[in-house]
Amino acid sequence: MMKKLAGTIATISTLGFANLAHTEEFDTAIGTLDASMNVTLATDYIWRGQSQTAGAGAIQGGLDIGHESGLYIGAWASNVDSDAFDGGSIEIDYYAGFAGDITDEISYDLQWATYTYPKGVRATDEILASIHLYGLTLGAKYAYESDSALYTYIGYGFALPADFSLDLHFGRTDTKDPLNEPTDTKEKYNDWAVTLGKTFLDIDWALAYTDTNLKGSTCADWYGKSSYCDSNVTFSASKSF
Repeated sequence: MMKKLAGTIATISTLGFANLAHTEEFDTAIGTLDASMNVTLATDYIWRGQSQTAGAGAIQGGLDIGHESGLYIGAWASNVDSDAFDGGSIEIDYYAGFAGDITDEISYDLQWATYTYPKGVRATDEILASIHLYGLTLGAKYAYESDSALYTYIGYGFALPADFSLDLHFGRTDTKDPLNEPTDTKEKYNDWAVTLGKTFLDIDWALAYTDTNLKGSTCADWYGKSSYCDSNVTFSASKSF
């Protein structure tokens, strides 16, 4: 199971909030740089509808540095369930990419990332590409090391009254080989999420409903309990600096 799990982990994700506000700009000899930090407290670490912390809470944080050209680098970390990750209790992700605007309503992002689990499962490397247009996001993520897996997804964000936001997400993972033989010979599974968000007191609050169509036996083999891939309601509070 852990070989399969390591091969399909391919995202930096908790409840869908990307904390890119509150950046600080610096003029340097190579151009303008902006930097931001973020920290999140969440009732669970949800990845593609699956709990990465055995239903327990998560403390997460990240650092992003961007150049005026669109180049950026960053790092992000979270606690994870050590039993599901071969003794690794921390996930540390490193990434670099290029992002930019085509028009005021159309933007793109190209990225390489590696996801590491010190003292746990092997690192996973992936490349991703996404385009955002008029509130709609289309993306694909391809994990090529240690095992191959393709994740495609679509999302749409709505602005609601009283400065609330509503984000819808649907994704499909193609693991390229059976999920959990002999009980689960499928190679693909889906996840979906609905997230309600609001910024209040300079903190990003989010309430998310997530689910998957993974078989209970597969989830139990991967994480130790079938309910960790069932529908979940999670809550998070994020702060950017």
